[in-house]
Amino acid sequence: MCRWAAYIGAPIFLEDIITLPGHSLVAQSIEADECKTTTNADGFGVAWYNERPEPGLFRDVYPAWSDPNLRSVAHQVRAGVFLSHVRASTGSCISRNNCHPFAARNWTFMHNGQVGGFEQVRKAADMAIPDDYYGFRRGSTDSEVLFLLALGYGLENDPCGAMEKAVGELVTLSRRTGVTPHMRLSAAISDGTTLYAYRYSSDSIAPSVYYRHSNSRNGWAVVSEPLERNEEGWQSLAPGKMLALTGDSAVVTDFVPDC
Repeated sequence: MCRWAAYIGAPIFLEDIITLPGHSLVAQSIEADECKTTTNADGFGVAWYNERPEPGLFRDVYPAWSDPNLRSVAHQVRAGVFLSHVRASTGSCISRNNCHPFAARNWTFMHNGQVGGFEQVRKAADMAIPDDYYGFRRGSTDSEVLFLLALGYGLENDPCGAMEKAVGELVTLSRRTGVTPHMRLSAAISDGTTLYAYRYSSDSIAPSVYYRHSNSRNGWAVVSEPLERNEEGWQSLAPGKMLALTGDSAVVTDFVPDC
């Protein structure tokens, strides 16, 4: 399992989410509260949107807490939309290409969870990626496949329906293996304009997702765990829901994969 944090709103420094809060993402990489693995040390990444439609991307394989470059970038870079992630591998190797977030054109994606028996169906999953997006496949994770499948299903026009179809396809493949849970999912995705978050599980245990508007930051944070322990105002995204955030609004809709 992994931990992640995303933001949309008035531009802020990345460190306001990644390193400065008492239970920041870097703090969660050392001691997570709501995760099967307390430590998330198998790499990190951050994607941000600024002057160009395509995101900037910085990823590496070191533990987030030990990389001075991450702290330097987070201290200097300001953005109105960004996604950040610390990784605990569920089986795929530790490499830069397997670190989240993943990027394709103007889209970025990160995921916490798993697809049951993925190694047994990875070839079939890879072959399901449309040709237009297979060139973006760099690593070996189930998460990257999920992202590229969703793009192929029309993520740009239907962020809910496309992700429902992509999740459904991987659940169908997982069922062939008999390995459970077939899907556990908390994920965030953005095109630089809107931030979407999803929470779903094929069993009764869905990875945590919280969101909160901060007047001091003038924006929304969406996270695996609240950025301050015992801080009020955090709302839990219910399982089977999708959250769509702009700078002004938060809309929650049903998320029901086709499986």
